[in-house]
Order: sequence, then structure tokens, then C-alpha cells
Amino acid sequence: MASHLTLLAGPDALRLIRERGLRGDDVDVVPGASGGPKWLVLAGLDRALFAGLFQNRSRPLHLIGSSIGSWRLACMAQKDPVLALRRFEAAYIDQRYPPKPTPTQVSETCERILDALLGEDGEAEILDHPWARLHVVTALCRGAVGMEGPGAQLFGLVLCALGNLVSRRTLGLHMERVIFHTAGDTSPFTGLNDLPSTHLPLTRENLRLALLASGSIPLLFSGVRIPGAPAGVFRDGGVVDYHLDLDFGPGTGLVLYPHFYPYVVPGWFDKSLRWRRARPQNFRRALLIAPSPELVARLPGGRIPDRVDFERMKDAERMRAWNQVVSESERMGDALHELMATGRLAEHVRPL
Repeated sequence: MASHLTLLAGPDALRLIRERGLRGDDVDVVPGASGGPKWLVLAGLDRALFAGLFQNRSRPLHLIGSSIGSWRLACMAQKDPVLALRRFEAAYIDQRYPPKPTPTQVSETCERILDALLGEDGEAEILDHPWARLHVVTALCRGAVGMEGPGAQLFGLVLCALGNLVSRRTLGLHMERVIFHTAGDTSPFTGLNDLPSTHLPLTRENLRLALLASGSIPLLFSGVRIPGAPAGVFRDGGVVDYHLDLDFGPGTGLVLYPHFYPYVVPGWFDKSLRWRRARPQNFRRALLIAPSPELVARLPGGRIPDRVDFERMKDAERMRAWNQVVSESERMGDALHELMATGRLAEHVRPL
């Protein structure tokens, strides 16, 4: 069973896990990465973690995600996270589009998925949750990146990519990280200074729009304007924080990171820059849990799903494949439960 998991830990996390295993009360932060359909390989692990690990918790647990990661964590911040995740899975897998859909059509479909994810009471449950503190990462775009015309937007993205080759900090010339959250003064992320950053409260008026903005991929989705927030167009938070290479704040607790890869890419423009990976100091207290190569080999086509599946497969074929991925993902949750129940988790953790 353990062969279905890749377990990697920073030095502080490794020391804590060797002392007392993985305990829900020892976790301070759960990040959720961008990645579109890749999240489906984590579905079973997500359900296993939030069905049991954090039961009877009272102190705050900070959930921070960009793009699809923020949507997963929005499920986990609801009263019944497993039911919310099931609603999200079904609606996400069922999405379908005409050939060459417009950004408006894509955004409308994703609004319907978001409606299913939140259900009737999801917004209130997130805002009033007794201990889950949701942080939604978005990108407030300036200049050409903030324009809706595809030519201007593409030009702006090219400028971002060229500057990013030199330094991630150049992204601050084109966009600002805006984090909407329910943590009030307790957020551990208010000290972020690697990029221009603004922190705003999540409210009934902006929660849906913030989540929609966080998943609004440039060129594919329409930009989002959020009343009460700074003026401008908000887009996918993954553009600035793709896999969340962040300072996770003060504290000695774990950063528990379910992730579809055994490595972390800082920003959207870093995907092809193999020399740019996460800063080790940000992950000293992180436990990263990813699918093993053996589990990935069991997936349709031997790979984790991605957005290209919409072009590569017909809808019926894609839905069958994605449902199979979700089914296989249960092995990750089962394996984690077994390692925790037998007290053998530390034996299978390798240094990150």
C-alpha cells in the first residue's frame, strides 16, 4: 500500500514526524496548488485527510490555494468536506465545451461548477467555519495583461515571461498578488514581500468572485472584477503562485501539502524553467504527499490528467478516464491511513 505514495519532508517536519507521527493537531497550514485537472489524482487523498485527520480540531488551520487549489480547499472549509468534494468532482468531470470555446463560455461553465461545489450553504459555512481559515490567491493585473483582447493580453503575458526569465520579482511590474481570506488578523501570510501583496477579507459579497478569479486562466477565461476590491481585472492566482513557494509564516507546526508532483514550481511562467524550483527554507516544516510513480503508471495513459485532455479526447472518453483517475486516487488515501494506523509513516518519508 505504501508504494502508492511519495512522502517527502523538510528537516523540521521530518524531525516532528519521527517523534510522534502525523497528527492533525500538529498541522498549521495546508496549501493547494494550481494545475487544472491534475487535482483529480488527489481526490481520494483529500477525502481521507479531511474526513478524519482534523476531527475535533479547535485551533485555526490555514488553507491557502491558488486556482484549482483554492477550489479544493473551499470544499475542505465546508461543514461536510467529503460531500463538497464529491459535488465538485462530479461537476468538474462533467464539464464539456464546443470546439474552440470563447472565454465567456468557459467562464460560464466554471460558474456552474462553482455553484455545485458550494451547494446551498457552502458560502456561509466557509465564512463561519470554527477553525478552517481559507485564503484564496488571485492576481490583480495591470496594463496589457489586464486587457480582454487576446492580442493585447498575449503581448502582456510575453512581457511577463521575458521579465520572469531574469527574476520572479519582475512580475510585480504587471500584477499584484491579492489574497482574500477569512483569517482576519491571524493570517500567517501578511508578511509576504517577494511580490507586491494585498490582503482582503472574504465576505458574502466577494467569496464566489474571488474563487472564480483565482481559477480564471489568462486567454482561456474572462477576467473578473470584484466590487469592494482594488479596481482592475483579477485573474488566475496560479500566474503568480503556481505551486505556492511561499513563506508559510511563523510557527513550529507542519505544512501538510497534498500535491500531484514531488517538486514545487514557484510561478506559472516557471513551468519550463527547470532550474527554478522551490526555496528550501520555505519547506523546512513541510510534508509533501504525492502519488508514487507506480500509482501514476496505473492511470489512463500512465499519466496525470491535464487540460490537453479536452483536445486529445472526446467527452465520453475523457470522462471515463477522469473517473478512473478518481477511483485510483483512493489508493493514496488508503495507503496514508494504513501508515498512520500502523505507526510506520516515518519509515517511508524521505528528505525533501
